[in-house]
Amino acid sequence: MKKKAKKNNSKKISRIHTGVLVLENRTVFKGIGIGYQGTATGEVCFNTSLTGYQEIISDPSYAGQIINFTFPHIGNVGTNKDDHESNKIWTKGVIFNSEITNPSNYRSLENLDLWLKKNKVVGITGLDTRSLTNLIRDKGAPKGTISLSKNGKFNISKLVNLTTKWNGLKNLDLAEKVTTKKNYIWNGFKTWKKESGYIKNKTKSLNVVAVDYGIKKNILRYFSDFNCKVNIVSCKTSVEKILKLKPNGIFLSNGPGDPAATGKYAIGIIKELIKKNLPVFGICLGHQILGLALGAKTKKMKLGHRGANHPVKNLIKNKVEITSQNHGFEIVRENLPKNIQITHTSLFDNSIEGIRLKDKPVFSVQYHPESNPGPQDSVYLFQEFINSMKKNAKKKRS
Repeated sequence: MKKKAKKNNSKKISRIHTGVLVLENRTVFKGIGIGYQGTATGEVCFNTSLTGYQEIISDPSYAGQIINFTFPHIGNVGTNKDDHESNKIWTKGVIFNSEITNPSNYRSLENLDLWLKKNKVVGITGLDTRSLTNLIRDKGAPKGTISLSKNGKFNISKLVNLTTKWNGLKNLDLAEKVTTKKNYIWNGFKTWKKESGYIKNKTKSLNVVAVDYGIKKNILRYFSDFNCKVNIVSCKTSVEKILKLKPNGIFLSNGPGDPAATGKYAIGIIKELIKKNLPVFGICLGHQILGLALGAKTKKMKLGHRGANHPVKNLIKNKVEITSQNHGFEIVRENLPKNIQITHTSLFDNSIEGIRLKDKPVFSVQYHPESNPGPQDSVYLFQEFINSMKKNAKKKRS
């Protein structure tokens, strides 16, 4: 009798909507709350990746955002200590279609639900994520508030008010929030291999200074793969302090927020570094800020690109690369300065995916060649940056 009563009680609890998502147009999605019990407001976007949810959620570029995962089976491989892309989780919330199952993976150390709780990420499952994705595709990425309550009681009017009062990502500088508070040297771990896990790079033939706008750890691991020492500096570090580190090249990292807002301090720094004729390589937000420093303009996209299956045309090599992407802003094609060459374009919407200067060793891409998660078609960009640094160092010696 006790077992039967317990079973009935469990069914009753599972029918309570303990999670809710409220959009700025007052659309309400009800589901089952998971993760951290609380309320969070952000921009609701969707990600189409089939794998790598831990890397996605821990990517600082998602600061200020609530991620709707289009793939239904999220959580089935659990979480571990190795796949974090940052030391702190900045994502506001997560939305899943299906209930989290018990993890089935030899690397798993913790259930995703518990991991979300520990990292204070509010989540909701049981939603029609396809319907929500279609809404975003039709109307653009909306502002939203996600809330979890064990008793299933919510003040919808209050949640709508929270949502509409939030100003959104446009004109919002989030890089200064997620950047490192103290400059440091990367510990030198290389990218993960199944046979050996993470091993340290013992050869450091080149010195890279990485400006941190929200840098992902796997970018740093790739630099270790290519025998680089990496000094990570905060996004407001002066040109003098950067040059004092004697870099062979400058890396401009990915990150969240509006590039134009970040550009208040970043543009001047990048302009001065370019004058020093140092090789410069930018990814994502670093690509956008580089564009601003070169005289281009940026704008917010209707949807943005988020997923691990985005086709990009390499205009230099006349090849197509499948790429991993996460961005909501882009460089404007119109009135692009004449010294900028477009190197890559999106085959989804023809937006600019890569640029380079015609007369200096300076280039950048909108997508993520560090492939975490995602395909490895674009890893060659790291090699191109390495070659550029070696060539520049050789020129200085001669």
